Amino acid sequence: MRVFHELTRRTGIHGASHPVRRTKADSLALVAKHVTGIVTRNPFPGRYDALVVPHPRKPGGVEIYTDELRRALHGRALILDSGINGTPLPGSKNLDFFTSAAGAIHPRTADDRGITQALEKLTGVTVPIGPLLAREVPKHRRLRALYRALLKRHQIKTVYVVVAYFHQHIVGAARDLGIRVVELQHGAISPYHLGYSYPGRPQVANQPDELWCFGDYWTDVADLPAGMRTEVVGAPFLPARRPKDPAKAVFLSQGTVGAELVHVAEAVAKANPDLDVVFRLHPSERESDYTIPPNVRVSTGGNTLDLLAEATYQVGVSTTALFEGMALGCRTAVANLPGHEYLDPAIAKGHAMLLQRPTDLTRAPLCTDPSAYYAPSDISRLTAEQPQ
Repeated sequence: MRVFHELTRRTGIHGASHPVRRTKADSLALVAKHVTGIVTRNPFPGRYDALVVPHPRKPGGVEIYTDELRRALHGRALILDSGINGTPLPGSKNLDFFTSAAGAIHPRTADDRGITQALEKLTGVTVPIGPLLAREVPKHRRLRALYRALLKRHQIKTVYVVVAYFHQHIVGAARDLGIRVVELQHGAISPYHLGYSYPGRPQVANQPDELWCFGDYWTDVADLPAGMRTEVVGAPFLPARRPKDPAKAVFLSQGTVGAELVHVAEAVAKANPDLDVVFRLHPSERESDYTIPPNVRVSTGGNTLDLLAEATYQVGVSTTALFEGMALGCRTAVANLPGHEYLDPAIAKGHAMLLQRPTDLTRAPLCTDPSAYYAPSDISRLTAEQPQ
C-alpha cells in the first residue's frame, strides 16, 4: 500500500491520501505520552476474551465502525486503540511506545533484490524500496512477537480489527496462535483496492479469516484472499433519513484528488447558480490546502453523514462517503477524475452517473437499492456466536 501511494504521488496522478501534520513540539509531546502510556495504558493486566482494534478516526469522538461491537461484547474485549495518529477511546489500552520503538533501530537500507529496478522498468518511476524494507520488516517481526505475548497472556479467542492491512503484525500474531481474526469493513472496496483485491484469490499471508461487510454489494466486488469469508453486518452508524434541501450539492473531497475536485465544484456552481455548492473537506485536510472559489462554500467540522442526510446532490470520486450518501437518499454524480473507476459497478447499476459536464448534475440518479450497500445492523447476532 505504501509503495502504491508513492507511485501515484510521484507520477502526479494523486496527492497525499492522509497526510500526517506534526510539528516538533507535537512529536515531543507524543514521545512523552508514549512513555506515560507504558504505565497508564498497559494492556497486559486483566483478562479478556476478545481484542478490538478500532479505527483512529473518530468523528464527534465516536469510533463508528466498532461502536456497536464494543457494546455487544459487554466488557469482555480489550480495546487496543493507538494515540499516534488520533485520540484513543476512553478506557482503551495501547502499545504505542513499543510501536514507535520497534521501527526506531534498523539498517539504513536493505537488499531489494532488484525490486526497485524492476518497478522502475515497469512504471518509469523510482520508489526507494530498500529503506522501506529495512524499516518495516524488522518492525513487523518485533511487533508480531510482542502481540503474540499479549494474545497468549489473555488467552484471546477472537481478534476484531479495522483496517487489517495496516495491522498485519497483529493479524500475523493471531494467525501464529490459531486465533480467529475478523476485519470490520471501514470503507469502499473495489477491484482497485490493494488492501482487498487479489485477482484469482491466491493464498496471502497475514490476512483475516473473515470480513464483516456493510451490505451484500461488498462481499464479492473484489477477489478476496483465499480462505477469507464474508458476513453482512450492516451499518448501524448511518443517521435516519430527513427532509432534503433541494438546492444543496455536496462535493466530497479527499487528499488524492481534492485540488482537481475544487475546479469541478467551481464549474458546477457557475453552470447551476441556483445550487448551494458545498465543498466538504476530508478530516485529514485543511481549508488552507485549497483556493476555494467565491461561488463555493467550504465545510469543516460537524458530521459528514448529517450533511449528506440534508443534501439533494453529492459529487465525489472514490470516497466511501458517496456510498453512504446513496443510502441517505442523495442523487449521486462521480467526477471524471483518477479513481472514478471505484464507482463503475454502481454507475453500471444506475445508482450513480459519471459527471461529464457541469450542467449534468441535476440529472444525477437516486440509488434504488441502498440496502445492498448498507443493510440493517446484525452485529449482535454474530457476536453472540463469539467463542467463550
